[in-house]
Amino acid sequence: MKWIDHESYIEIYPPKEFNFEECLIFLGRSNQEVLHQIKEGSLYKLIKVNESLILCKIGSINHSIKVEFPISSPSIDSRKKVAEYIWEWFDLDQELGGFYQLAGQDKVLKTLAHKYYGLRILCIPDLFEALVWAIIGQQINLTFAYTLKKRFVEQYGESLTFEGETFWLFPSFEKIASINADDLRKLQFTNRKAEYIIDIAKAMINGGLTKELLLQKNDYQQIQKSLMMIRGIGAWTADYVMMKCLHQASAFPIADVGLHNALKNLLGLKEKPTIEEIEEYAENWGGWQAYATFYLWRSLYDKKI
Repeated sequence: MKWIDHESYIEIYPPKEFNFEECLIFLGRSNQEVLHQIKEGSLYKLIKVNESLILCKIGSINHSIKVEFPISSPSIDSRKKVAEYIWEWFDLDQELGGFYQLAGQDKVLKTLAHKYYGLRILCIPDLFEALVWAIIGQQINLTFAYTLKKRFVEQYGESLTFEGETFWLFPSFEKIASINADDLRKLQFTNRKAEYIIDIAKAMINGGLTKELLLQKNDYQQIQKSLMMIRGIGAWTADYVMMKCLHQASAFPIADVGLHNALKNLLGLKEKPTIEEIEEYAENWGGWQAYATFYLWRSLYDKKI
């Protein structure tokens, strides 16, 4: 991680394949988003470090990421934690040279890689948040998924208000382990999803499920298997979490509806491709399936801009 501490603000130096504006387009895809706000080219995000809530204003200057603290400057230790969080959120550890080399020769990815050069997977560093968001999104459209997330966050998350705006944190697993399924049903969660989410919160309270334990497995199949042993997590959810939280570049949520729609649009197909057809398109994506998927998702937001 490359960064400089200027006390009142910090500066993070991403790898050369990084485009802040591209990342903002993806982060701005829903006006229902409650966990960050985009205003005048800056990204506002509330981060919790130890027990304190830190509001960050994240912008880009001369290819570096400038992080300011509109309320008050946190301690040196907290500033370092903020830098680490943002480094992970923007997936800046990932060396993308190999992806661009592969994409440049791939008929599906060629134009996308050129068009969105510097876009990185926008990760979800917190495992509980990644799991819950994936479960919320199961078998419903994205708009309703955002509605549910907003209700969930505003009901159980911590918040901070600054200059008339309220900034939210995703609810902690400790908090969710203490509620029951009826509480979530009132927010229009299905009974099953409510149970899955509370079960996961309890597993995390007991220490049986942590990001560290999953990352120790080091092998794609093993991580996927561990995740799929959790009630409510199938192959799509496991791959989504591996891609967005565990930095597994070969994670491939092949059953994803957005992926199917993106391929249909991009290739001008009459119908959505079958899984077999997707496997053929993805023949050369080895090791980079997550990035291929993410760039395809990104193409879905072009019409709206």
